[in-house]
Amino acid sequence: LQTIEKEVDWNLEIGAITRRCCEISAPSPLFTRIKDYPGGRIFGNPLAKWSRVALAMEMAADTLPVDIIREYMQRRKNPVKPVLVSDGPCKEVKHIGDDINLLDFPAPFIHHGDGGRYLSTWHFMVNKDPDSGWVNWGMYRQMIHDEKTLGSILIPSQDGPSIYYKYEARDKPMEFATVIGPDPISALVSCNPVGFGVNEVDIAGAIRKEPVELVQCETVDLMVPAHAEIIIEGIVMPHERKEEGPFGEYTGYSAGGRAPRPVFHVQAITHRKDPILTMSNMGTPLDDWDIVSSVGFSADFTHELQQKGFPIRDVAYVVPQCSVHLVVVSTKVPYAGIAKQIASAIWSTKGGLTTPYVVVCNDDVDPTNLDMVIHAITTKCHPNNGITKIPNTVGHALLAFSDPHETIHNIGQWCLIDCTWPTDWPKEHIPTRMSFEVNYPKEMQEKVLNNWGKYGFKE
Repeated sequence: LQTIEKEVDWNLEIGAITRRCCEISAPSPLFTRIKDYPGGRIFGNPLAKWSRVALAMEMAADTLPVDIIREYMQRRKNPVKPVLVSDGPCKEVKHIGDDINLLDFPAPFIHHGDGGRYLSTWHFMVNKDPDSGWVNWGMYRQMIHDEKTLGSILIPSQDGPSIYYKYEARDKPMEFATVIGPDPISALVSCNPVGFGVNEVDIAGAIRKEPVELVQCETVDLMVPAHAEIIIEGIVMPHERKEEGPFGEYTGYSAGGRAPRPVFHVQAITHRKDPILTMSNMGTPLDDWDIVSSVGFSADFTHELQQKGFPIRDVAYVVPQCSVHLVVVSTKVPYAGIAKQIASAIWSTKGGLTTPYVVVCNDDVDPTNLDMVIHAITTKCHPNNGITKIPNTVGHALLAFSDPHETIHNIGQWCLIDCTWPTDWPKEHIPTRMSFEVNYPKEMQEKVLNNWGKYGFKE
């Protein structure tokens, strides 16, 4: 944590500071003097490093990413139901009706070129499925239109937006609650796949190892975390649109363009006394999204592949430097075509819709070691036979490589990069990798490791 007591401007300066913090892996900044907002505070980049996720999960700060992912997977197996409470810190101050003013909060103008001031960038939105009553938590950006309305991009393939389009098809408004400044684990879970119909609050309880306390909203039939900093309640009307965007997105680029999008009408705001506005500054890796999506998407893909019996090594690793666009899987190759099966299994999941590149390697490659992965891609993937392209798949408006037609119509493209040796090659034709792990007998490896300090090297 770096407390910044010098006055900073909400217009781009806070954005520039938080972006640089992400790019040089600096501490999370807490801004305590913001121009035009006496007493206002902003906390930036809450989970933009692996060590912060580890600490949030009450693990050692130096825990390796693969061990964080394994622990997340293990805890996720035991959902913990929330506890309902009658009151909480998020109710300390209430604004209803004419008393509402979104501009009372120091919402930053984050990136040069953004379509407006984005109040909701590290938060989650709560809404309820009209058919099943399933409550979804999801992180969908929100831009301030005026004192009482917000705008957001709602991508049809995502769970929360798909719920809105159900209401719209019935010509009914959808209730929503935006939770700003939740506990870090609830935020992490909200932007990761947990399974259709599964309540994110139960998984957050599992990862926290204790239930999340929920309290009833003031004006909508939704429950929200009692210990959050700020709660925004309201409705989204069917068929109403107002221009929103663009915004610097998780892809590392300004994304989504400016287009007519659904409008969020605010009916109530409740918050702590002197609340802290949490924010993320998404852009080129690494930032909060890159880290938390690597945890949750890796866990989800690994679970899917293990359930289907694929002989994978370690975890299916979503590379954080690639903005969730690339996952690496190392596997034994008992038969031809397994790489295509693995890629198909990943793309069949909800998370797979945002991961267009799948890299499959032999199990002598550590999927979390990018040096090994890049070496495998450039030496084992045949430029013609090893790359499989799948056109006209599900996409979304934030993919930077999409052409204008694909962006408008949410059309995507998928690519498998097969770095496994062909099963029909003669054994003598498959080259031996020259590495410590593969090339030297186990006895020699153990001797060298046991004597490493005696050679004069630091342990």
